[in-house]
Amino acid sequence: MSTANLIETRARDFVPSPLTDEEGGALFRAAINLFRLWEITDENAATLLDLPVRTYRRWKADGPGRLDRDTKTRLSNIIGIHKALRIIFLEPQRGYAWIKAPTDRFNDASALDVMLGGDLTDLMRVRRYLDAERGGW
Repeated sequence: MSTANLIETRARDFVPSPLTDEEGGALFRAAINLFRLWEITDENAATLLDLPVRTYRRWKADGPGRLDRDTKTRLSNIIGIHKALRIIFLEPQRGYAWIKAPTDRFNDASALDVMLGGDLTDLMRVRRYLDAERGGW
């Protein structure tokens, strides 16, 4: 087999491109709907996104302003959590309720309690747990 027929793979080939502002806006709108289904307050939603409550409420009403990389990453993790829960639970309502249910996996805290720690790593911790439970991606 000639080397011309081999597929060249380099690490840079697998680096995802940053989310566009349009993609970030779509994630934000999806997250607003998800927060409603999770039945969380605007204060909690703002904490998850690391935004002032006033900014979150303005964006919720008028659409998001310019989303920085951190906010896009937070949104991506939140939607990833939702995706994992939809795979794990056949009934969507069970997944929505799981967010607030205490679990021994988080020392009897809920996933929401963990995520409300406010750090990006708190969101990532919940997402990694759920991704492992559903068998990765």
